[in-house]
Amino acid sequence: MRVAEAVGRALTASGIDHVFGVVGSGNFHLTNAMVAAGARYVAARHEGGAATMADAYVRTSGAPAALSVHQGPGLTNALTGITEAAKSRTPLLVLAAEATQPRSNFRIDQAVAAHAVGAVTARLTTAHDAVEQALAALRRARHERRTVVLNLPLEVQALDVPEGVSVSGEPMPAPRPVEPSRTAVDDLVRTLEAARRPVFVAGRGARTPGGRDALAALADRHGALLATSAVARGLFQGNPWSLDVSGGFAAPLVAELMQGADLVVGWGCALNMWTMRHGRLIGAGAKVVQVDDDPEALGAHREIGLGVTGDVEHTARRALEAGGAGREGYRTPEVAAALATRARWRDVPYEDESTRERIDPRTLSIGLDDILPAERIVGVDSGNFMGYPSAYLSVPDHNGFCFTQAFQSIGLGLATTIGAALAQPDRLPVAALGDGGALMSAVELDTVRRLGLPMVVVVYNDEAYGAEVHHFGPDGHPLDTVTFPETDIAAVARGYGFEAVTVRTAADLKAVRDWVEGPRSAPLLIDAKVTRDHGAWWLEEAFRGH
Repeated sequence: MRVAEAVGRALTASGIDHVFGVVGSGNFHLTNAMVAAGARYVAARHEGGAATMADAYVRTSGAPAALSVHQGPGLTNALTGITEAAKSRTPLLVLAAEATQPRSNFRIDQAVAAHAVGAVTARLTTAHDAVEQALAALRRARHERRTVVLNLPLEVQALDVPEGVSVSGEPMPAPRPVEPSRTAVDDLVRTLEAARRPVFVAGRGARTPGGRDALAALADRHGALLATSAVARGLFQGNPWSLDVSGGFAAPLVAELMQGADLVVGWGCALNMWTMRHGRLIGAGAKVVQVDDDPEALGAHREIGLGVTGDVEHTARRALEAGGAGREGYRTPEVAAALATRARWRDVPYEDESTRERIDPRTLSIGLDDILPAERIVGVDSGNFMGYPSAYLSVPDHNGFCFTQAFQSIGLGLATTIGAALAQPDRLPVAALGDGGALMSAVELDTVRRLGLPMVVVVYNDEAYGAEVHHFGPDGHPLDTVTFPETDIAAVARGYGFEAVTVRTAADLKAVRDWVEGPRSAPLLIDAKVTRDHGAWWLEEAFRGH
C-alpha cells in the first residue's frame, strides 16, 4: 500500500468524515483514499473557499475535518482561509501536497508560509513513520486547538509502506477538560459574592450546551446578566436575562448595562477591543475576571483582577458546587422591563431612510428576520454592512451563527455559510454578504447549487467598499478606487442556477416570502440595493484599531 492511501485511510478512521478542497495531481490519491474509506469530499471551486468551508464546518459541528490542497499554489490560494482558522484557533488539519525538488515550478517553502500566518506544521518524512506522523498532526490539531499544516512530500506519498507497519487508525478521544484549581475557584466565588451588578461574557470557549447550562445556572445564583462575544452569539437565546452580543454590535441598552456592571467575567472570551469596545464597556472601578483553559490567554488583551485557568463548564460547575444562596444582583425588575422592550436593535426606533430606489438596511434586515424560518444558520461576511445581519437576524442558538472575522477579510462569508450548512443540514442557511465580498467569492455560488443547499444569499449592495467610503469620504478624499458601477448580481446568480430577486423596497420582499413558502428547489439570491448615505453605527468602533 502506498503512503498516500495509508495516510488517507488512517485519518478517516481516526474521525475525519469531511474533507474540503480542490484536487490536483499532488493530493489526488490521498483525497480519493479518504473518500474510499468513507469520508465525504466537498469540492470547492477555489482553495480559499475550501479552507473557509472547512473552518466553518469544524466550528459549527465540533467534529474534525480536513482541507486537502495541491502543492504550491494550492496552498497559497488557501492561505487567507488558513489564516482565519489559525487566528481563531480552529482545530483544522490541512493536508498539503509538497514539491521538494528545487527546480519544480511548485516548489515553495510551505512550512515558512504556514508559520507566517499562524499555523503550525508537520511533515511526512519516511514511509515507515508516515501514518503515525499524520495521526500525530491530527492529535495536535485537536488537543491544542491549532490549525496544523501537514506537508506531504510527493516522493514520500509514492513510497510503499513497509510490511508489518500498522496503517490503521481509530477515533481519537476528545481533549480532556482543564480542571481549575480549588484556590482559583474559591477566589472566583468570593469575587462573585462581592459583586452587586455582575455580567458574564461568554466567548468561543463556552460554545457548548454544557458550558451554556453551567453558566446560566451560575448566573442565576449570583444575579448576573448574560452576554456573548460575536462568535458565541445565540448561546443564551431565549434567556430573559440575555444581553445578546457585547461590543460594537450591542444595542444602546446593552452598552449601558455593560458599563453599569461592577464585575465583568469573561468565560472563554478574549475580552478584546471588539467585545469591549476598546475597554469603554468596562465601567470605572469595575473588576475584570477571565476564565480560560489556556493560561496564555489570561490578561492578553486587558488588565484583569483575577485569572482562572480552567475549562469553562468545569469551572462554572465547581463554582456552583461551592454553594451559596441565590440573590437578585443585577436582575432587578427595572432591568427586566428594559430588557423585555429595548435589548434588541429592532426594538430601537429609527427613521426609515428607504427611497423608491434603495432600501434601508435596517428595514431590509427586519423584514428578512420576519420572513425567514427561525431554524436558520447565519454566516456573515466582512464590510460596512455586517452589523445589520449580525444584530437584526435572530438565531436559535450558538450553532445558528458562524462569524469568521478574526482576520477581517472580505470574501469569506459565502464559503463560511456553506461549511456551516453542511454541519447543520436541518437548518436554512443564510449568507449575508456585501457586494464586494459577493463578487469576490461568486465562484462558490456554483458549489451551493452543486451541493443542493437550499440557501438564501443576501447581498447588501451599495456598489462600493462601504467601509472605506465612509471612513475616507468625510475628509474629502477621492473615492473612485472604492466605488463601482451598478452590477446586476441577481443576473450573475441566475447564471449559476439560483433563483434571484432584486430588492429596492420593502414590497419587493414578497418574492422572498414566496420562495420560503414554495418548494425551494433552487437556492435564492437577494440583490438588495441598500441606502448608502452614511456608515453603519459600528463603523467608528471598527476603525479605532487601524
